[in-house]
Amino acid sequence: MLGAFINFIFVILFFTFALILSKGKGAFLLSGYNTMSNEEKTQYDEAALCQFMSKIMYGISLSILLFAVSELLENQTIFIIGLIFMLSLILFALLYVNTNNRFKKVK
Repeated sequence: MLGAFINFIFVILFFTFALILSKGKGAFLLSGYNTMSNEEKTQYDEAALCQFMSKIMYGISLSILLFAVSELLENQTIFIIGLIFMLSLILFALLYVNTNNRFKKVK
């Protein structure tokens, strides 16, 4: 029961972060982007990057919600579905972001 409660707290945190990113704010919280110089940051479409990452965060929130539900219902299958979804989402995000300079501004 405690594990489900902790998972719900994480769902709220990740969902809140997704809401902030979906409004185009919070790019300074994105790892890698926040360490770039201002000169490098001007080369990227910050709004598009925030929108993409917000969708990823919504998906991670859903995965964590599935973890909590699986614990409440004591159903391991739901946990496995959530885990596969989360790992697939993270793999997709890593491949998508790191190929073809997708978020660089067009000159």
